[in-house]
Amino acid sequence: MLRPRSFNAIENPAVSQFFQIHPDNPQARLISQAVEIVRNGGVVIYPTDSGYALGCHLEDKEAMERIVQIRRVGKDHNFTLVCRDLSEIATYAKVSNASYRTLKSLIPGPYTFIFSATKEVPKRLLNPKRKTIGIRVPDNRIALDLLESLGEPLMSTTLILPGEEDPLTDPYDMRQTLEYAVDLIIDGGYCGIDATTVVHMDEDPPRVSRAGLGDTSMFEAG
Repeated sequence: MLRPRSFNAIENPAVSQFFQIHPDNPQARLISQAVEIVRNGGVVIYPTDSGYALGCHLEDKEAMERIVQIRRVGKDHNFTLVCRDLSEIATYAKVSNASYRTLKSLIPGPYTFIFSATKEVPKRLLNPKRKTIGIRVPDNRIALDLLESLGEPLMSTTLILPGEEDPLTDPYDMRQTLEYAVDLIIDGGYCGIDATTVVHMDEDPPRVSRAGLGDTSMFEAG
């Protein structure tokens, strides 16, 4: 496990804020404060239905670079746009009628869908070869309230530290390790460590490239 001092080089000298938000009835005041942190360029740790994630404003390149430093991933790392609903997905992904029906039956849920991206997606987030983007709508009340209040997607990636195989699950461990690297840690309880199921909706028929929490039977039939 990396110790807190490992992240001191990141230009964020202030200690992160720590919000304990109720997983079923999120406090509106704390959600609003979290949204302001995101809008002001902050990097946040927040819960989803498949573990905790690092997130930032979609258009904020500096915040994205801070996440890259935390994760120590290359420039070709695939980020995900975490959306609030199906209509928002259609703004950033090219969704066919058949794909629309599939998504409607599966979201919110523990899936990451790979789509051909629209022009609304910043080029730095695209798969450089396929021009695709990962999209998901998590079944987590805190995440959905955060996204609803923000009014746009969060650019996100799973909270896995360099050299680790599993994501962090304990918000107090996150605070000990990352309190100088992020601006906010949201404690929303235990979220598990299992990954989402990844489905390539840019292919016909759709292809499951990673079987995770989400049921894959719909894509295996026929």
